Amino acid sequence: MNYSDESLKKHFEWQGKIETKVRVPVGSREELSLAYTPGVARACKEIQANPELSFQLTRRWNTVPVITDGTAVLGLGDIGPEAGMPVMEGKCALFKEFADVDAFPLCIRSKDVDTIVNTIKLLEGSFGGVNLEDISAPRCFEIEKRLKEELDIPIFHDDQHGTAVVSTAALINSLKLVGKKMEDLHVCINGAGAAGIAIAKFLLKFDVRDVVMCDSKGVICEGDPRLNAPKKEIASFTNRRKITGTLANAIAGADVFIGVSTANCVSKDMIRSMAKDPIVFTCANPIPEIPREDAFDAGAAIVGTGSSEYPNQINNVLVFPGLFRGALDCRASDITSEMMMAASRAIASIVSDDELSRDKILPYAWDKRAHQAVAEAVAKVARDIGIARK
Repeated sequence: MNYSDESLKKHFEWQGKIETKVRVPVGSREELSLAYTPGVARACKEIQANPELSFQLTRRWNTVPVITDGTAVLGLGDIGPEAGMPVMEGKCALFKEFADVDAFPLCIRSKDVDTIVNTIKLLEGSFGGVNLEDISAPRCFEIEKRLKEELDIPIFHDDQHGTAVVSTAALINSLKLVGKKMEDLHVCINGAGAAGIAIAKFLLKFDVRDVVMCDSKGVICEGDPRLNAPKKEIASFTNRRKITGTLANAIAGADVFIGVSTANCVSKDMIRSMAKDPIVFTCANPIPEIPREDAFDAGAAIVGTGSSEYPNQINNVLVFPGLFRGALDCRASDITSEMMMAASRAIASIVSDDELSRDKILPYAWDKRAHQAVAEAVAKVARDIGIARK
């Protein structure tokens, strides 16, 4: 099937992937009086006296916006907010299908950090949490940071943290197959945007001690004057061996390669230069850093990709529905690294030892056991660390 042509045909046919649904009867005078005027005024007054009751008297408790400015949509780049809408609608459909979260696309026509932050702040009272999506780096870091500081509901930038959570889940299971430990790994990450930086920070929380990052100019090293603020920060606690040069220098001897970068930037010789039984995650879409078959030919023990065409798709859809389900269910005020670590472990746990193989390191995206496991693990941690409000 030509997915591109068939998908466009379907989008013309669907004319949108989500819609609203009425949850209460309004077909008689009595029903209308209860759901709307005059009866609804009582609920309004209760919320006026105590705004927290909006989580009990409205659908706010289960409602999440999927917010973009259209600047980093899939592999398409800055295509604008309207052009980003099909992706945001699709994400909303996944929220509903896999975790029964009511999600709505909000595409903001601005690239200004203050405008985006203020827009979301003004809408806070309508939502139980906020999912940021496809906002380009480095602005995405500042937007998320400010929203987490200034809002009292969970804020989650999926391109950063969803990618980190699912990549780490894949790594947890891959290590079982190759017999290695997190603390012994040499990890090379290519791509120092939102996803790459988040993955590096997240792996360090799992006791990975040796991470080397590369961007389009080569190895990122502390003291390099060309680095922007987020790259300077990540350089301060990665690449402790002070490797310099190109991606080829960074990948030599590595146990793990994680690519969130560009097509065909890794050669067979680079894979051959890695440590024994290398783990290779090539997440660039639609064309990976190295074709899956080439990576295996060059000696990779395990290969994960960003594509649904192959086994081991490293897909954020395993993360965000269950993560928000758990956070919303317990009325968490934040989404913390501890909650995300629990999500990684929960995703990995769904693949049993009997199922685990080089072609099955993650559950399938449509496996609802994974979403339920993530929700339960996230809610438990939120309660354990004291940020749950129910």
